[in-house]
Amino acid sequence: MTALFALATSLLWGLADFGGGLLTRRTPALTVVVVSQTIAVPLLGAIVVATGGWSEAGPRLWFACAAGLVGPVAVLSFYKALALGPMGVVSPLATLSVAVPVGVGLFLGERPGLAQVAGIAVSVTGVVLAGGPQLRGAPVQRRTILLTLVAALGFGTVFALITEASTTVPGLFLSLFVQRVTSAVTGGAALLVAVRRGAPALPQGGLPLTSLPALAFVGLADVAANGTYAIAAQHGPITVAAVLASLYPVVTALAARGILRERLQRVQAAGAGLALVGTLLLAAA
Repeated sequence: MTALFALATSLLWGLADFGGGLLTRRTPALTVVVVSQTIAVPLLGAIVVATGGWSEAGPRLWFACAAGLVGPVAVLSFYKALALGPMGVVSPLATLSVAVPVGVGLFLGERPGLAQVAGIAVSVTGVVLAGGPQLRGAPVQRRTILLTLVAALGFGTVFALITEASTTVPGLFLSLFVQRVTSAVTGGAALLVAVRRGAPALPQGGLPLTSLPALAFVGLADVAANGTYAIAAQHGPITVAAVLASLYPVVTALAARGILRERLQRVQAAGAGLALVGTLLLAAA
């Protein structure tokens, strides 16, 4: 069951990230985040009512609230990075998010083994190489890498928080609902502030109706992925769930390669691959 739900997580996250990155190329990133996050709220609310999730309310929901605050920052940073591209570099670098559970373990007294040390070294090397030969003197490329690393830190924090937010399936639905409500309110407030400062909320000509299905898919796929990851982590070894769930960049990269025909420089592809290998070493150790 752990493997099945973790692999489903990879598929859902990979497709959601690809869709979010594409949407951000035409629509302001903050608008994409707010709309996609809000769309899932009514559905989750209905599921909570149907499953009796309200009975699971308790102190653990503070973890869900915290995840709701961190999530929009991580998603916004990631979508901006994907929009700047290339996706084949951005997505693998984001798998460094699993370093957060490793850090939590160190804080609690665990000591890294040889595989973990190797994973850290390989990941750092991958981050450097993924910048490509144009990293120096190329502000856009530096910004892309920075945004991706911010997103990775945020994603790792959300993964840890949402896993702690519930221990039952009804409680999981309630936690996801609280997380999304918090995200929608936080993102909405940030969007309002941005608009008041003169930033556009919609693309020129307005938001086309054809974008709504894509926005809905991104939002629903993302929340579903959070749910399947939590179930995978609760029903088996977290390391196994983390390793399999961290394969989602493969889905994003394959989608970018197949649909956008992206071509990476060899050093960038090598760096992205090393980052992914290092992440898997960290999670498997």
